[in-house]
Amino acid sequence: GPRHGYRIEHLSPVQRGMLVNAVTEVGTPILLLHGFADNHSIFTLLRRGLLRRGFSRVFAMNYSVRTKDVRTAAAQLAEEIEAIVEETGFERIHIVAHSLGGVVARYYVTRLGGDERIHTLVTLGSPHYGTLLAHLMPTSLTRQLRPGSGLMQELNQPAPGCRTRVITFWSDTDEAVLPAVSGSLHQEGVETTNIRLRGIGHLSLPILPSVVHQIATRLTQLDTEGTPTASVTDISTRTA
Repeated sequence: GPRHGYRIEHLSPVQRGMLVNAVTEVGTPILLLHGFADNHSIFTLLRRGLLRRGFSRVFAMNYSVRTKDVRTAAAQLAEEIEAIVEETGFERIHIVAHSLGGVVARYYVTRLGGDERIHTLVTLGSPHYGTLLAHLMPTSLTRQLRPGSGLMQELNQPAPGCRTRVITFWSDTDEAVLPAVSGSLHQEGVETTNIRLRGIGHLSLPILPSVVHQIATRLTQLDTEGTPTASVTDISTRTA
């Protein structure tokens, strides 16, 4: 009869290498979360780049442009993540978020217990300490994004024991995050790597090949303790 099996000769050298050397890591689901007044189409190039590098489970979530509250959006994010966990069988996943999406995701991780589900959160141009630009748009949501707002004070409280590692990409010329340094993060209890970029605009962050490359590289790196980034149940811990 016909022979069945997995074939790799149609894959690029990069994909073959990933499958051989990082099969667990590239299988970990990645959720892409867009920013304010945007949708998942901004991640078209990023998604294509991740797939080309061997990542096989890349999801995208749209939340309503009429969202008025970060906390509500974070609760919606929690539901989406539980659906991905149930569908894929992975207990923990990664999030790559742009702009407001990073604030929503960090609220979920540090205030709603989302660190149990998220291994790595990558933020691109997210106003972690608010942005002065929010003063120009007097809506309930943008008020939350003002520096020193109630939400920002809550969000940046210490998060002891947070299991999620956070990687921020921020640009010194980000026109949407003022001051630009608000795109970096220093929060007690959160393991964070801040990557400063120079001369990059806010909307360019998710489409730069160099950023895509760095994201892919860091999502396949092991933890400092040498454990895989993925978190499916370890077979060795199961009892017969």
